[in-house]
Amino acid sequence: MKKLAEVLKDWEAVIGLEVHTELTTLETKMFCNCRLSHDDEPNTNVCPVCLGMPGALPVPNEKAIESIVMAGLATNCQIQRHSMFYRKHYFYPDMAKNFQTTQGPVAFCMHGQLDLEVSGAGAKERPDSTVEKDADGGYVAPIRILRIHMEEDAAKMVHVGGEEGRIGGAAESLIDYNRCGTPLIELVTEPDLRTPEEARLFMEKLRQTFLTLGISDCSLESGSMRCDGNISLRRRGETKFGTKTEMKNINSFKSLHDALEYEICRQAEVLEEGGIVYQETRHWEPSRRRTVVMRVKETADDYRLFPDPDLAPFDLTDEFVERCRARIPELPDAKRDRYMASFGLKRADAAQLAGDPKVAAFFEEALEGAGEKVVPTLANVMVNLAPSYDALTVAQVRGISALLAEDAITFAQAREVLDAVNGTEEDPAAYVDAHGMRQSTDEGALGAIVDEVLARCTDQVQQYRDGNKKVLGFLVGQCMKAAKGSGNPKAFNKMLAERLEA
Repeated sequence: MKKLAEVLKDWEAVIGLEVHTELTTLETKMFCNCRLSHDDEPNTNVCPVCLGMPGALPVPNEKAIESIVMAGLATNCQIQRHSMFYRKHYFYPDMAKNFQTTQGPVAFCMHGQLDLEVSGAGAKERPDSTVEKDADGGYVAPIRILRIHMEEDAAKMVHVGGEEGRIGGAAESLIDYNRCGTPLIELVTEPDLRTPEEARLFMEKLRQTFLTLGISDCSLESGSMRCDGNISLRRRGETKFGTKTEMKNINSFKSLHDALEYEICRQAEVLEEGGIVYQETRHWEPSRRRTVVMRVKETADDYRLFPDPDLAPFDLTDEFVERCRARIPELPDAKRDRYMASFGLKRADAAQLAGDPKVAAFFEEALEGAGEKVVPTLANVMVNLAPSYDALTVAQVRGISALLAEDAITFAQAREVLDAVNGTEEDPAAYVDAHGMRQSTDEGALGAIVDEVLARCTDQVQQYRDGNKKVLGFLVGQCMKAAKGSGNPKAFNKMLAERLEA
């Protein structure tokens, strides 16, 4: 099978995503008053409504409607003032009433857009000239959002026994209806994505946005956020869509990228050999790194959609929409731009800090009391050091940043200090002083060491003056050794360079 880069020279991938997100931060289900919790004993948070008992009537969750409107506003959607719920019929044990309550042609949120910034190795996946690339090969890809609609989640099925690794090959299936009726929003993109990297970046950005809004925990591992990928191929230069396949319930960024990459290469091989790509649903198997057929894809007619007679149409007022808008906090892109403008941070560092609301809150708390000169170092520590330690306090991160900013310790020493204080209340500065780690920047004392090293390392001095600049590292090491580790390497480097150039 050809590699992705080789395939994309001749074929254009057309990708659309369907992203399902459970509104896990709510207290109750979508159409009943059952407690929203998936961790309780199976089938304990149920009632006649979510079990589909005859005569049970649904009541919409107002907080869930607020959440989907916030999601739509944050993704630049048009909020539809009039919409209604429909019944989507299918017969499967995870939906006891044999239909799913969802939305019809008009959803609460329609026609939005998210812009993706694609750079680095990921930008190389897209070889065509339909996007404007910068000097480094990066580009901005506008991804249109067709709709975000509200529906209810199905129950959780657990398959037990049977042939290992075989889809549907379980000896028996257990059903937990605690999840049934969970408020679920589904975002559907237009087929604007062209590479697996763009799909991965879209999912990451959407997750950051929903986390910032506080409408879901967006856990891909537990399934509260999951993705279906639709993909087809067409020859470069063609405009007609090919036959698409759908990959269901992808639950990690890496799996999304890898599954799309495999499917692009698989479809290209089938088409180049004169075969036919069938419209079907496929399953990604990470252990075997391949997709396998699950079933032939249903069409909209199979679901027999019609308006739900038990739920009145929705007419959202301007006041309701504006109330939702007022609840939207500063979003990741705006926060990134503010960090760059206010603190002079690099774009990549600012984006990493702004992308996770917990990290951003930690960073901004650590800024309080930190001097202006410490801020760039603080950002550096948060991006490159702090993620390795899960029990640091704000004061400890601020303290280690201050030590680095004043050249009292090196980054290598900072890791040692963080190893020691992580999970404790100990002050990094106190630890550094107690263990004699604080480095001297006294020019007089360090200058004497530099002069002594230059006097005895005449061969290396001559090599430097002959053009071998790499020898400077050796000389810095000799100075550190003579200072018994108490001298600052930056200061030594600067003094050595000044003397050697002079």
